[in-house]
Amino acid sequence: MRVVFAGTPEFAAVALQKLIDEKEALNIDIVAVYTQPDRKSGRGQKITMSAVKNVALANGIAVEQPESFSLKHELGQACRETLQSYQADVMIVAAYGLILPKTVLEMPKYGCLNIHASLLPKWRGAAPIHRAILSGDTTTGITIMQMNQGLDTGDMLYKVACPIQDDDTTATLHDTLAVLGGEAIVTVLADLANFQANAIPQNDADATYADKVFTQDGLIDWRQPAHQIQRQIRALSAYTYVNQERIKVISALPVKPDQTTNEPAGTIISVGKKAILVSCGTDEQGVAHLLNITGMQWAGGKMLNAEQIANANKLNDGDVFEIKVDE
Repeated sequence: MRVVFAGTPEFAAVALQKLIDEKEALNIDIVAVYTQPDRKSGRGQKITMSAVKNVALANGIAVEQPESFSLKHELGQACRETLQSYQADVMIVAAYGLILPKTVLEMPKYGCLNIHASLLPKWRGAAPIHRAILSGDTTTGITIMQMNQGLDTGDMLYKVACPIQDDDTTATLHDTLAVLGGEAIVTVLADLANFQANAIPQNDADATYADKVFTQDGLIDWRQPAHQIQRQIRALSAYTYVNQERIKVISALPVKPDQTTNEPAGTIISVGKKAILVSCGTDEQGVAHLLNITGMQWAGGKMLNAEQIANANKLNDGDVFEIKVDE
């Protein structure tokens, strides 16, 4: 079976490597890899290849990096013709980043399959891992979906679930789901005709949307309940302000039910060697809890744990994290 793979970040690269490792067992030939064009990244703004491109080149697989498949783009038609020339039986798509028009979706004999990092129809869209943590979900997973023109609305071929631990971050959950995604697509390709014959339509009434995350989503509002702030720290690049200085909040422990407070939200109750205790807003029961912060980073510095912060007198008991909104 001739396979074209389309993806860009590390999540997709893990799946591509799994397919490469299993290609003999699956009797597949990965004839081409599609990925986003090389981009500038990092402080030095160096041109950087995607994680998927690195895997493809290391394994001698042809790489294509079109800007767009749209006919409105000057090279759109040429890009479609190039894809057609690979005569793919199936196209595997994972966090690719380009819209695939209907014509492209229908090119491969068995269509295009998507590796999506949620249990559809929950968390369709761009940031399913972030949104699952932010919402306090206890379970997520991988869905292998037959792609159509909608936003993650295609029929479901295979689903595999995994728990979300109360200390999982976007990074740790990403790594778990990346491995599951690779295993799931291998399972589907091993018996593709059967999985497609038994595909299950999604119930749109149950759909939720994982909107893209932005930098400002990480700004902590200490008037929120401690549980919500702890999830925000796990899910996003969270940050706050003290004395008009912006500080990243890297990590925090799960909220302890017996650690309640009457102090104003944002007040630093204790700068200890194990954690920095901060008062938060009230929850649905009208109770305010403390948040145990274990890692923070000041501008231009490295990440500091609570003991390092205490020893350096970076914060003091009674200091207040500012309740502010970015301008």
